[in-house]
Amino acid sequence: MIDINEETLQKELADRLLKKIFADDNLENFKNIASDKNFLNDLTSELIEKIFSNIAEKKSSDAEENFSVAEKNSVAEEKNISETEKAISAEENIIGKKFFNENDKAEILIEALPFIQKFYGKKIVIKYGGNAMINDELKEKVMQDVALMKFVGINVVIVHGGGPEITGFLKKLGKKSSFVSGLRVTDEETVEIAEMVLDGKINSEIVTLLNRRGLRAVGLSGKDAELIQAEKKLATVYEDGQKSKVDIGYVGKSKKINIQIVKDLISQNYVPVIAPIGVGEDGESYNINADYVAADIAGALQAEKLLLLTDTEGVYKNFEDKSSFISTLTAAEAKDFIKTGIISGGMIPKVEACLRALQNGANKAHIIDGRLPHSIILELFTAQGIGTQVE
Repeated sequence: MIDINEETLQKELADRLLKKIFADDNLENFKNIASDKNFLNDLTSELIEKIFSNIAEKKSSDAEENFSVAEKNSVAEEKNISETEKAISAEENIIGKKFFNENDKAEILIEALPFIQKFYGKKIVIKYGGNAMINDELKEKVMQDVALMKFVGINVVIVHGGGPEITGFLKKLGKKSSFVSGLRVTDEETVEIAEMVLDGKINSEIVTLLNRRGLRAVGLSGKDAELIQAEKKLATVYEDGQKSKVDIGYVGKSKKINIQIVKDLISQNYVPVIAPIGVGEDGESYNINADYVAADIAGALQAEKLLLLTDTEGVYKNFEDKSSFISTLTAAEAKDFIKTGIISGGMIPKVEACLRALQNGANKAHIIDGRLPHSIILELFTAQGIGTQVE
């Protein structure tokens, strides 16, 4: 059994996978791969089952729901069958669905392998933030997803946030956080603390977690090699019907991305992990919104995809109506939805980041729910996906 927690997912296994997949461009070859039981058992052990466990659980849930409907319909006809017997039968049916048989494993591989082939050698930028950074279990799932992506030949770049951690650290030091139009007022002391938390704590933690899984991750600040040349960002304030700009300190925006250092690291098979701290003309540090940094990095890399991990499922036409979920959104539609108020509040900067990435050269952008275990893999390697794709 492969157990990524024990770091036994060896690169030799990944090499075997890639050699098998790309030996023949004909997708029929995938079926032959899936029918190779020894190879199949290696690849579809505990890791694959973990990654796609929610698929099985959904099937089980559907089976349970269908059984319930059938059960209700048959009550009148089968009064002699006890409710206990029905419950036992339902439980056996559900349990049977929860475990993968060989055909289930083959179907999972057949669905995933074309996507693996499609994204092999491509660059994908992940903005890592939200609850997935705080919850230890979700953090583990994200690291597993990144490891799997890298082992099957995808060039991954991570840009991370860290707002809650900065707030917590400031609180410990007795320094109160204040915000203007959603932006943290950042004096010189605060930006020093933010840089220490983002670059010194969070960034190094992510790098360590990835390296323990057999990857070669390297931490970067936007100040390294002047990766992110920044300038001051003024907050927009509306008061008495008037719009004005307010200086809130060392809060910045990207002025220029010097992407070569990231390209160099990718070419040497490293995983760059970037903290959203930019450098000004006089060497001063600026704290920058990580969504926008990820968008700018994705654009500069001409990335295949930008994935924004958030604490929401994606975009809705009406958030109160879950049936109004939008799985695919064009750039023109996104701009119109912002203008008409369909997209509002905290979703606006997420969608704007997606549009920014597309405008600057990325192929597609996705807003996905980082609270869902293995959300990255489910978005990339399944036909339906789970989030909102902006194209």
